This record gives sequence, structure tokens and C-alpha cells, in this order.
Amino acid sequence: MVSVRTVHLRPGEESIRLGQLLKLVDAVPTGAQVKDVLLTGAIRVNGEPEERRGRQVRRGDVVSVEGMEDVRVR
Repeated sequence: MVSVRTVHLRPGEESIRLGQLLKLVDAVPTGAQVKDVLLTGAIRVNGEPEERRGRQVRRGDVVSVEGMEDVRVR
């Protein structure tokens, strides 16, 4: 069974940028490294490869990071 971590958006927020989410869940140590990780193809949003750090991730989306548990946004 795949482990899924849940990240809750703040009240009133409808989305979070993918780069911010990756930093929040410690998938990257710094914001400067987000683009490098995205370009490796290690990130998927709802099963689709994603390379845009500014992609808006919304409630219900699942972000998969190679080597880490999936992250569901609530």
C-alpha cells in the first residue's frame, strides 16, 4: 500500500504553487533547487509529469515525488 501524506491549505486558500508545496513537504531543501528537481521528471501531479514550478495545485490533487510518499492536498 502506498503511503499518502495530507497537506491542508489554509482557510480561504484554493491552491498552492507546486514549488511552494515541494518546499513545504521537504522534497527540496531550497526554492532554488525546485526547478532542477522538476526538470528530472521526478514530479507528477495527478499521475502526469509536471515541470512547471508555478503550477497551481488545488484541493484533491495528488503530487507524487520519486522516493517519497505521495502528497494529497486538502
